Amino acid sequence: MADDLDLLRGTLDMLVLKALIWGPRHGYAVTAWIGETTDEELKVDDGALYGALHRLAARAWIAAEWGLSENNRKAKYYSLTTEGRRQLRLQSATWERYSRAVARVMRTA
Repeated sequence: MADDLDLLRGTLDMLVLKALIWGPRHGYAVTAWIGETTDEELKVDDGALYGALHRLAARAWIAAEWGLSENNRKAKYYSLTTEGRRQLRLQSATWERYSRAVARVMRTA
């Protein structure tokens, strides 16, 4: 079970990093982007999202700054750091290899 959680946690971290590639976003915008991009196949609950954001900030892969949302409400905006961009490239390459390997296994009779 712990391995499953690590895989899911690592995948969510990668998705959050990807959501920030085009610029700063607040938490709700990150969740909305993931949902929209996956045609609502993936839904991220608030607890998981904010856990990922805190984890990524602690690793210095993202930075946070307060600002105003589209609704003129105070919100924390997250952006990628240089190290975050590097980690996204590494994790993307690993994910591609992993998904190809799993697809090969699933295609066997």
